[in-house]
Amino acid sequence: MNILQTYQTFYFVGIGGIGMSALARYFNASGKKVLGYDKTNTKLTQNLMNEGIDIVFEDLVDERITSLKKEDTLVIYTPAIKKLGILDFFNQNQFEVLKRAKVLGLITENTDCIAVAGTHGKTTTSTLVAHLCKEADLPFSCFLGGISENFKSNFLYNGSKYSVVEADEYDRSFLNLSPDWAVVTSTDADHLDIYGDINHIEEGFRQFAALVPQDKQLFVRKGLEIGRGHQTYAVNEPADYYSDNLRMDHDKIYFDFHTPTETVKDFVWEIPGIHNVENATVALAILHNLGADFDTLKKAIANFKGIKRRYTKHIYQNGKIYIDDYAHHPTEINAVMSSIRTFYPDKKLLVAFQPHLFSRTRDFAGGFAESLSKADELILLDIYPARELQENFEGITSSWLLDKVILDKKEVSTLSDAFEKIKEKDFDILLTVGAGNIDTLYDPICEWIEKV
Repeated sequence: MNILQTYQTFYFVGIGGIGMSALARYFNASGKKVLGYDKTNTKLTQNLMNEGIDIVFEDLVDERITSLKKEDTLVIYTPAIKKLGILDFFNQNQFEVLKRAKVLGLITENTDCIAVAGTHGKTTTSTLVAHLCKEADLPFSCFLGGISENFKSNFLYNGSKYSVVEADEYDRSFLNLSPDWAVVTSTDADHLDIYGDINHIEEGFRQFAALVPQDKQLFVRKGLEIGRGHQTYAVNEPADYYSDNLRMDHDKIYFDFHTPTETVKDFVWEIPGIHNVENATVALAILHNLGADFDTLKKAIANFKGIKRRYTKHIYQNGKIYIDDYAHHPTEINAVMSSIRTFYPDKKLLVAFQPHLFSRTRDFAGGFAESLSKADELILLDIYPARELQENFEGITSSWLLDKVILDKKEVSTLSDAFEKIKEKDFDILLTVGAGNIDTLYDPICEWIEKV
């Protein structure tokens, strides 16, 4: 019997994380008692509380915790949290304490699990797979790493035959899954605090790929070495599944899709970027293999609205454009900047970037400097520490990174000062980018540009 069935109460340590919140929503929708802790009150935690989930933001072992019975309570934690009094209490009192990835694996083990992995592209791809499953009316549930603009959530239940999950490489979490189908979008260096070097990252992805039972159900972006048989996908070059003939017309992108046996012309959607057509290609490949017809898939692609903070674009009557994106790695920032420069080559671009983690800033400083130098003007926010402490990374600051950026117009700012600085700038396009709490600028910026 699945051990999850023995519990009626689920306590989440770090409930505001995007992956954790999807699990919390799953158990809450299942009629279980759900409560938890997070360091920061955000839009996401506020939405969880509106859904009836009890959340605290102080590390205090109060009556709500001491009244929990260990035989009836499962504690779920994220490995991003290293030290917490609440977590110590649960461990010392011998509660069952499991990592998020282990619980996700237990939930999905009795489903046909479609797992999407990769250092870049996994959120868009997994969300698109879930959207296509919904439009094809397949019985599925999804656990996503972003908020779908179609679902307005990172979780959806539409049945239990299939599960669509974002397979997170951090802390090797994805090795807890049992994928029946899988995608590997990229294996670039990241999370070097966990893996140490690119060789260990690539080995982690090979171990993940080895979990898939059949070669024909593993889809890998062409050019990646994954150490076993698989199907390939690509854009603008032949592969088992590929898209080509990309063209843009009035902010819509058209492309043709090729399977091993046929070509389907004129898919159309509004999601910019060649990398996103690549994500669409593998999503279409999976749904084609699950039996979805192309008429349904064409309609589904056309009405896909994207993911919050993944190239979220607003065009205003005053001519200004505002783009908000979650990118926090040089490769991701390059993809966003490339799309902007391709579609708006003559517009003046102001970038406000918040680095995420001292270790990532240190490890990829050269890449960040190169990508950020493609802006016309840069406001570099203080580094968002997340699970790290500045004292362990002496000298790694935004000022240190700014010195490496080759731009005449550049400055460092605190988050609290950033909005006022933005309002003083002359720009055609504003890009806010980063994975920390820079998203708190989004609503004020939207309201301000609307009135300018």
